[in-house]
Amino acid sequence: MKHKVSFNRLGRRSAHRKAMIRNMLTSFFRYERITTTEAKAKEVRRFAEKMITRAKVDSVHNRRIIAKHIKDKAVLAKLFTDIGPRFSSRPGGYSRILKLGQRYGDAAEMVILELVDRKEKEEKSDKKKAKAKPAAKEEAKKEEVSSAAKTEE
Repeated sequence: MKHKVSFNRLGRRSAHRKAMIRNMLTSFFRYERITTTEAKAKEVRRFAEKMITRAKVDSVHNRRIIAKHIKDKAVLAKLFTDIGPRFSSRPGGYSRILKLGQRYGDAAEMVILELVDRKEKEEKSDKKKAKAKPAAKEEAKKEEVSSAAKTEE
């Protein structure tokens, strides 16, 4: 039974575990998506959800509390200026865990931990639209050339 066990130690000493969680949180907020083991993802998600909730309100107090865990100033700024406001109307559940299957070496369950509302989706659609626009312009130019050739005849 799991009475009075509040967190997973992940088979590491406290300093190693804290450093690993800090690094994973920084990567998670920087890229908005990380691939890791299921146990690590569940542990990181606990911290990430609380940080995003704090980042909804941009105050000096909240910035200092989150800065204890996130040392990269650019990521900290992104959390408060981009990620926090993006989830301002959402009451919780900012991240999701997608299962990938087992890792080849040790059969550890691998997952993707990602934000529910990622910006990359929008960027990909923008890139597709940008690629579609030049194709449409090329077709229009071809039509102009063919119509000009017809008028010359």
